[in-house]
Amino acid sequence: MILTVTLNTALDVTYGVPALAPHSSHRVDTVTERPGGKGLNVARVLAALGHDVTVTGFTGGATGTVVRELLAREAPSVTDALVPVAGSTRRTIAVVDAATGDTTQLNEPGPVITPAEWAGFLDAYGELLGTAEAVALCGSLPPGVPVGAYAVLIRQARTAGVPVLLDTSGEPLRRGIAARPDLVKPNADELAQLTGSREPLGAARDARRRGARTVVASLGAKGLLAAAADGIWQAAPPAAVRGNPTGAGDSAVAGLLSGLVEGLPWPERLARAVALSAATVLAPAAGEFDRAAYDDLLSRVAVTELATAA
Repeated sequence: MILTVTLNTALDVTYGVPALAPHSSHRVDTVTERPGGKGLNVARVLAALGHDVTVTGFTGGATGTVVRELLAREAPSVTDALVPVAGSTRRTIAVVDAATGDTTQLNEPGPVITPAEWAGFLDAYGELLGTAEAVALCGSLPPGVPVGAYAVLIRQARTAGVPVLLDTSGEPLRRGIAARPDLVKPNADELAQLTGSREPLGAARDARRRGARTVVASLGAKGLLAAAADGIWQAAPPAAVRGNPTGAGDSAVAGLLSGLVEGLPWPERLARAVALSAATVLAPAAGEFDRAAYDDLLSRVAVTELATAA
C-alpha cells in the first residue's frame, strides 16, 4: 500500500471562462469539482496506474463531506483514512482562460487544527505506516499544525522503515528536509527559496547536503532534474504542452512513487513522472491525466545522464 498524506485537503473547483479580464464580470462556461489537495491528486493518479493507495489527512465541515463523497465516487479503489476535524475543509478555485490557456489559482487557508486533533492524527498515521510500502507528505499546512510537522512525520516513517517523499515549500520544507526524507520534489522557485540559488543543479546538490537523500526538481516545460547519490539526470518532454497545469506536479510525484515501489531505475522513474505531468496539463481538471497522451509521451521523454554521482 502507498500512503499519501494531505494535511490541508481541499475541494478543487475549476471554472472555465472564454477570457479572463481583471476588474470585470465573467460568465463561466464550465464548472468541475474534484477532491483536492496535493496528496489526494497523487492518490488518484496512483490508483489509475493500478496501485493500492490510502489517503489520510484532515477533513471537516460540509466541504469536507463533499470531498469524501467525490473521492468515493471518482476513485472507489482509493482507501479513505481521512481524519475528521471540527473546522471546514478549504476550497481552491482555478479559473482557466480559454483564450490563452492560462490558469489563475485562488487557495483558501484551511481549517484551524487543534492540538488534540493533531495528536489524534499522529496516532492514526503511526498505525497506517504499519502496512505502507512508501509515503508521500504533500502540500501546505493548515493553521494550528506545527511548522515542523513534516519533520515529525518523516522521522516516524524512517523509524518504521518506510521510504518517504516530501513535497511542500517554505519553512515546512526547510525543517522537513533536515529530517532526511528519501526524496524531496520542489519546483524551481521552492528550491531557490530553500537554497538561495537559481541554478538548478547547484541548488539540488545544496538541498542534498541539507538532508534530502534525493532531490527531484520540477523545471516547468524543461521537465525534471534528479540529483541522487548514484547519479544526476534530466528528463524533458518532447514538446511543451498547453493547458491547465494544476496537479501536474502531483502527477509527477505519483510517477516517482510508483517507480520507487516497483523498483524502476531512475531514468524510467523520471520518464514516467514527466509523461504523467504533461498528460495532466492536457486533462480538463486537476488530479486527472490524459491516458492516451501519457501512453504516447512515455516513450518520447528524453532522459539525459548529467553525472554518475551527485
